[in-house]
Amino acid sequence: MKEDILKVLLSEEEIAEIIKNLGAKISKDYKDKNLLMVSVLKGSVVFMADLMRAIDINCQIDFMCVSSYGSGTESSGRVKIIKDLDIDLNGFDLLLVEDILDSGVTLSNIKEILLTRNPKSVKICTFLDKPARRKANIVADYVGADVPDEFVVGYGLDYDEKYRNLPYLGVLKPSVYEK
Repeated sequence: MKEDILKVLLSEEEIAEIIKNLGAKISKDYKDKNLLMVSVLKGSVVFMADLMRAIDINCQIDFMCVSSYGSGTESSGRVKIIKDLDIDLNGFDLLLVEDILDSGVTLSNIKEILLTRNPKSVKICTFLDKPARRKANIVADYVGADVPDEFVVGYGLDYDEKYRNLPYLGVLKPSVYEK
């Protein structure tokens, strides 16, 4: 697995610092609000688990599973909801938690769907932002780190369901996915 990684972009220690800083900012901003964190599965599950432990105010969580990648390296632009939320959004200040904001197509579609369900507010927290690939007009409210236009894996992010369990963020060697 490690032999497939070209270079490490973020170490475990750097990721921990990012999470700590995001948790403090979100805790401050949502101090007097009814926070519902929604993890967009599968990629954001690791980030969500660490982030919610770094938040020191009351919050609830829920999960959505959507797909727009399949086994490829680029979003298809078609969003398919595989698992929807279990919670009624009325009265909640919703924070969408995503692993990476890439083209923005998936997150833009999810946000539009959730806005129709009458939450008090909807904001976005992404572990990684890759602005060079943006196709949709969407900006995250909270960003852990910007990444270059390279295929990154680890810390929840995958290629063909592999590499999610790496504790760091690495760039995948092109020879792995250019077959």
